[in-house]
Amino acid sequence: MIESPYILFLGDAADPLAAKVAQGIKDWRPDYARAQFRLPGCNADMGLPDMTMEEAAAAGIKTVVIGVANRGGHISEAWLTALEAALVAGLDIASGLHNLLSDEGTLVAAAQMHGRTLHDVRIPTIAYPIANGKKRSGKRVLAVGTDCSVGKMYTAIALEREMHARGLKATFRATGQTGILITGGGIPLDAVVADFMAGAVEYLTPDNDADHWDIIEGQGSLFHASYSGVTMALIHGGQPDALILAHEPTRSHMRGLPDYPLPSLEDLRDMALRLAQVVNPDCKVIGVSVNTAKMPEAEAGTYLQALEARLGLPCVDPYRHGAARLVDAML
Repeated sequence: MIESPYILFLGDAADPLAAKVAQGIKDWRPDYARAQFRLPGCNADMGLPDMTMEEAAAAGIKTVVIGVANRGGHISEAWLTALEAALVAGLDIASGLHNLLSDEGTLVAAAQMHGRTLHDVRIPTIAYPIANGKKRSGKRVLAVGTDCSVGKMYTAIALEREMHARGLKATFRATGQTGILITGGGIPLDAVVADFMAGAVEYLTPDNDADHWDIIEGQGSLFHASYSGVTMALIHGGQPDALILAHEPTRSHMRGLPDYPLPSLEDLRDMALRLAQVVNPDCKVIGVSVNTAKMPEAEAGTYLQALEARLGLPCVDPYRHGAARLVDAML
């Protein structure tokens, strides 16, 4: 168990999106997020009190959560001094990076010396099967994005909250580090050996009641040259009955790939649906989730109305305006 409350480690994040793990925890588990730690040059801010590791320990905080999701998932050399200081101060550390805490000798030695725990949440703990493609009972919904980090996880959690508020059967199925840190369980899908990724998603979303919805956390993008593989595993392993398109309209290019423009929502709709119908011929695209965080309210409203007229689907920002219309479309 990862003990709460947390101090969110923002390190030297280049921009707010690089701290998306911290942002997700702050937005969906605000009772856990008590403080933040930033190195010089950090360009992210969660609006939490800035504390040293010693101040955090004195305030009753239990765990440092690395809230940065940098390209490649590396622990920077610049972070090690602060992370070692956290262990000395009496704090545990939790991380979802590919670069494991347990591979950092300095941190392992400090944890042993001070009786602290290093939590690596991106380690698969189960021998997942190879996918068999067999139809499972129950319903499943998956958000697929025009890019990485456009709000697929926020969409999924918002759907679950709305469905629970209506008394409906629904379970958010975390597939990445942020979702796992928020919910306490799931599968670190991009750390699973490629041949077993789709099977891991089948394992995560087993047979269920006919009226139960598994809400699968989306990852990557079919159009992203770096991270399309994990999206394919979610589509084929998840066998979704419903797809939701996820989009961030202010992007000028794919995240981390300045030479690649974003696809149109029509292109995403057609490609994702065709691939989903390989394993579930009855799959449908039921709506669009738009991340309007960078748009003023009036501009966001105008954009959503125009998009809805263009696509003929409900188009909403489920974090800003609620997920009711997306749930209506699912049902």
